[in-house]
Amino acid sequence: MKNFIFVCFFLFTLTACSTSSTGRKQVSLYSPAEVNHMGVTSFEKMKTDIPISKDKAINNFVQCVADAITANVPQSAHQGEWEVVVFESAQVNAFALPGGKIGVFTGILNVTENQHQLAAIMGHEVGHVIEQHSNERLSANKLSNVGLAVAAIALGASELDNKELWVAGLGIGIQYGVVMPYNRSHESEADIIGQDLMARSGFKPQASIQLWRNMSKTEGMSLPEFMSTHPSNESRIHQLTNHLTFSDPLYKAAKNQGELPQCIKPKIMPKAKES
Repeated sequence: MKNFIFVCFFLFTLTACSTSSTGRKQVSLYSPAEVNHMGVTSFEKMKTDIPISKDKAINNFVQCVADAITANVPQSAHQGEWEVVVFESAQVNAFALPGGKIGVFTGILNVTENQHQLAAIMGHEVGHVIEQHSNERLSANKLSNVGLAVAAIALGASELDNKELWVAGLGIGIQYGVVMPYNRSHESEADIIGQDLMARSGFKPQASIQLWRNMSKTEGMSLPEFMSTHPSNESRIHQLTNHLTFSDPLYKAAKNQGELPQCIKPKIMPKAKES
């Protein structure tokens, strides 16, 4: 048990190794090169597994928004050009990966009504890359697995009854008490970073609030927030509304400098249902 306590203390001290731009403690066990390689590899596989949109108007629109957003991404997050791919899929989703990769599913264009709302989701996804959330999530999973392994060994040497139940209980506790809140903190942080990024890029930060209102209409019955890896839509809307005090001045500064993108969303024709 002493070894278990020592390992837990060691894992805890690792979390103080770095701090995010919002002041949150971070733990990163992988090098940027390793995470970038994973991101590039994953992106290349997706390009072979998922059809890529050939609609010129849609690609131009998405690229226009991406160019404005990535122009304001810190060099520490990625140096060089960003690769942007529009995937032909009904998924209401978009993502950004370490290594300068952005993917947008055509399904998200049915929810984002204009350039500002697409910038909100894109800014959010790029925010994950800026704050190195992929590295943190990989590291958190590795540490939680190590913690469970050590706990199993410690319990195996103890005189407790129902040891299997204790180990299972620890697994549930880590999932709901550590991993999920950890992921929710990432989502909340990416919301804030993304809203600032879109505003700095000349997109209206209020659009991020309307985006999540739109998203809430597309979702069915959702899990309670404590059982979800994402904050509730209500929590996100509340946080983003409060943060307008900080993001609005960034947008006004971009507007005063005449740095306002003009990305025109094309008309999205609904796909015919397969018979």
